[in-house]
Amino acid sequence: MTKHCPFRYFKTSPEIIGPATMLYVRFPLSLRNVEGLLHERGIEISHETVRFWWNRFGPMFASEIRRSRISRMRS
Repeated sequence: MTKHCPFRYFKTSPEIIGPATMLYVRFPLSLRNVEGLLHERGIEISHETVRFWWNRFGPMFASEIRRSRISRMRS
């Protein structure tokens, strides 16, 4: 059984979507702050794109963070 790739139909690579979403989920930054940070690194996206990615991939990344915290607490 193959695992479904959540980034399958996006033109932007997962190497950009992942860090952009993680910046917003993990740190207390606004969407425009994330847009500015990515602009400094040469990635031109709008804050609305970050919001869309956050709505789409945020729960997935949040569950990964929760899972890693639980495993650290158990060990």
